[in-house]
Amino acid sequence: MESSSTTTARHTCLKLEIPSTDPLFVKGTWFDTHFHLSVTDGLRAWLCNATEEEVQERAAQWDQPVAEYIELAERYLGFQQPGTVYRFVDAGDDHKRLSWTFEREGTKLEWRWKFQPSYDSRKITAGILDFLMDANINLSEEVVRKTQSFEKLKLEAEKCLEQSERFTNEKMEFESEIYAKFLGVLNSKKAKLRELRDQLSKQEIAGKASVDEEESTDKTESYHSGSNAEESEEEAEKNITSSSKDIPAGRDRGRKRATRK
Repeated sequence: MESSSTTTARHTCLKLEIPSTDPLFVKGTWFDTHFHLSVTDGLRAWLCNATEEEVQERAAQWDQPVAEYIELAERYLGFQQPGTVYRFVDAGDDHKRLSWTFEREGTKLEWRWKFQPSYDSRKITAGILDFLMDANINLSEEVVRKTQSFEKLKLEAEKCLEQSERFTNEKMEFESEIYAKFLGVLNSKKAKLRELRDQLSKQEIAGKASVDEEESTDKTESYHSGSNAEESEEEAEKNITSSSKDIPAGRDRGRKRATRK
């Protein structure tokens, strides 16, 4: 059974160029389990309504799921594939056969579907032209929307670039200002450290000079004390010597006096 739901329908229209023939327009309406095809050369039209039963039978012949079979058919009849050989030939009784080739697992295969003539070629052709016009309008509107979106994105990108450049400049100015302040503080600290170092050096020099002066004073006092001691010893020796000289003389005089009596 065919599903009449159009909510899941997908539409394609292919301008099929086959050598030695006029271009053909192939319109496809694709559903999950079946599809409809219409072909026109501008004067005549042909139709192919692939039912669910027919699609299931063809898919079984190729050992494929129905969804995969329809997806592959849509791919080759929605866009003309390079390297694929398309044919649209007579099949008798004013019928036509549309075929196309494809490769599967290294083997070249061919699919065919038979088309019957339309009883109202003008209506089919007009329907295909209307679809192409609507598609062209939709594409034109899409192009306009994309262009507007692109211009908007371009404007936003320019604003972002300008803002980024401004942020970069502000960042550089901020870093330069901070660096200058840091250098000022660093130089001030260096100067303070040099000043403290000089003061410390002066204090060390003054302290060393004071120690040297004290040591020199101690040496001088020791020297004077030694000299005074030596002088005292010399004077004591002299006094002793003089005393010893004086004592014998007194004794002699006494003895002499005693003898005289």
